[in-house]
Amino acid sequence: MLIDLPIPELFTYGGRNPRPADHDAYWDRAMGELDALDLRPELIPAEFSPAFAQCFDLWFTGVGGVRIHARYVRPRNLTGKIPAVLKFHGYSGSAGDWFGLLPYAAAGMAIAAMDVRGQGGLSEDLGGVKGNTLHGHIIRGLDDGPDKLLFRNIFLDTAALAKVLAGFKDIDGSRMGAFGGSQGGGLTAACAALYPGLKRAAAIHPFLCDYRRVWEMDLAKGAYQELRDYFRHFDPRHEREDLIFTTLGYVDLQFLAPRIKADVLLLTGLMDTTCPPSSQFAMYNKITARKDVKLYPDFDHENLPDAGDLVFNFLMKL
Repeated sequence: MLIDLPIPELFTYGGRNPRPADHDAYWDRAMGELDALDLRPELIPAEFSPAFAQCFDLWFTGVGGVRIHARYVRPRNLTGKIPAVLKFHGYSGSAGDWFGLLPYAAAGMAIAAMDVRGQGGLSEDLGGVKGNTLHGHIIRGLDDGPDKLLFRNIFLDTAALAKVLAGFKDIDGSRMGAFGGSQGGGLTAACAALYPGLKRAAAIHPFLCDYRRVWEMDLAKGAYQELRDYFRHFDPRHEREDLIFTTLGYVDLQFLAPRIKADVLLLTGLMDTTCPPSSQFAMYNKITARKDVKLYPDFDHENLPDAGDLVFNFLMKL
C-alpha cells in the first residue's frame, strides 16, 4: 500500500508550494541581521557531572534580543581541538536530558542540544506579532509579513548556535555536524543551509517542507494542524490561499536546500502521514551537495530501526 508517490517518482518530485520571488534576498538580509548580532555566549556548569564529560547550560542571544538555551556537553581532559555536533528536537519538545548526549562526549566530541524558542525548553519567545498565539509556530507572524515569521527566527537560531560553538577555543570549526528528527530534521537542514561551515547533516523525516503538498494530501493535521486552523479561522473560503502559501515559502526548507554544502543523510518512512515522503523529497531533490537517503517502506513518523546507529556512524566521520 502507498500513501504517497511511488519511489521512482519521489526522486523526481519537484514540490508544490510556491517559492517567493525574493527568497534569496530575504535570507541574505536575515543572515545580515544575524551577522550583526552580539551573541554573548555564556556557559554555566550544570549539576549533572559524569566522570568523563563536562556539562553546561549554554545561553546566547538570538535575533529579537531573546536568550536561547542549549545543553552543552564536552569530554573532560581535552587535548587539542575536537569536532562538535548540534542536536535539534521535535516540534513542541525540548533538548531532553543530559544522558542522551553522553555517547558523543564519550566518542570525543562536543555536543549542543538547543531548546527551540517558545517550545518545551528554556529558550525565550517574546512574541510581539498580530493574530492568534494559542497554538501554531508555523503560522506565527503570518499576518505581519514574512520578516515576522517565527520560524525565520528559529532557523536563524540554529545558525547562531553553530557560530557560537565554532568560536569556542576547544572546537575545530572545520569538523561540525548536526542531526535531529521531525522538526529537528528540518532544523538540521536549516542549519546546514544557513551555516555553510557545517560538514555533515543527518535529518530524520524532516518537518517544514512543501506545505501546500501536505495540505493537498489532506494531511494538515497533527504537526500541520495549524494550517487547517488558520484557514478555518482567517480565510475560510481560501481567497488568500496563494498569498498564504507563498509567504510560508520563505520558511519552506525545499527553497533553502540549494544552499546546503554539507554531506546529507536523510532517513524517511514511506508510510509517514505526519511529514509525507513527497514533502521531504521536495527538499532532498533540491540538495546539490553529496547526499544519501535510507528508506523504510513500512514505517510511519516513528522511531526508525538502527536510525541512531546510522546517524552516529555518519557523524563519527567528522
